[in-house]
Amino acid sequence: MDLLPTAEQQSIADTAADFLRNEMSTAIIHGGRTDLASVPAVAWKEGAALGLLGLSLPEEYGGAGAGLVEEALVFREVGRIPAPGPFLSCVLGARVAAAVGDRDLATSVVSGEVQIGLGLPRPGTVPGPATLDGQLDLLDVPCPGHVLLLTEDGAGLVHTDALSDVKRGEAIDPGVRISDALARNVPLLHYVPADQEPVYVRAAVLTAALLTGIAEAVRDASVAHAKTREQFGRPIGVYQAIKHRCADMAMRAEAAMAQTFFAATAVEEGRPDAELQARSALIIASRAARVGAAENVQVHGGIGYTFEADAHLYVKRAVWSQVLDGRAVQLDRLLRLPEAA
Repeated sequence: MDLLPTAEQQSIADTAADFLRNEMSTAIIHGGRTDLASVPAVAWKEGAALGLLGLSLPEEYGGAGAGLVEEALVFREVGRIPAPGPFLSCVLGARVAAAVGDRDLATSVVSGEVQIGLGLPRPGTVPGPATLDGQLDLLDVPCPGHVLLLTEDGAGLVHTDALSDVKRGEAIDPGVRISDALARNVPLLHYVPADQEPVYVRAAVLTAALLTGIAEAVRDASVAHAKTREQFGRPIGVYQAIKHRCADMAMRAEAAMAQTFFAATAVEEGRPDAELQARSALIIASRAARVGAAENVQVHGGIGYTFEADAHLYVKRAVWSQVLDGRAVQLDRLLRLPEAA
């Protein structure tokens, strides 16, 4: 199977990369870390106008009618920056709205007029299919705005007006906005079961793509620094302690890329092992991103620990991107799948 992008797919990725690099760079995170929103509204709408939020949706919902592979290519570039903004929850939330026929909400999200944040149910909180009751952690949720609730059984949407006790917190990642809220038997605005639309599986693939982008970005940053930083009159990249780290980072990033795009293809084609491939991609990419981001700090030495450098941003983004349960939980559930036997 050829996992390399076609010329058209690469063009989509390049367009996304150029925009993200110019309009959603880490300078926005550094300069706007105290702002109410993680990304300026103007930049968000410009990205939406490029089609970044509706690639796989039908044209009747404002989408481009492309596939999960194209979306994964864009999310890979989001991870490379790493760009702020609720990309995952907006892309998936628009898909939930489209699945139930809510054209107004889907098109509003795809156009960038409406944002959807991510709601993480705390232990004991069970969302859907009819109501939501319990505590939530909210990521990049605008107030007022919509919240995407994502579980393995299905995905739902709820409006923040129906929640109570919304309190803003401080995230370790300055490019993310967090808060918590309480739901008291709140009716869900929309709900889509997993057998109708595998939103959770798609989320696993897109998260793996984002993590792959992180793994590739820190690999490239480490190699570039190792070529130019000198110690004892020689580039530090000639020393085994550095070159072996960079080589290991490259191997992990390559494995994450290959498994992620194989998983995207498997989901797109409806293969019976699609969930297994998606969870595998998330496990491999998670390790590649977290280990690679930590190694990148080490390769950069003292400057890698400073706030002004970008190295810490990748570490933090790799940590919060584990929103779909931890690596150990994913591995346990993967091994329980019939296809893993």
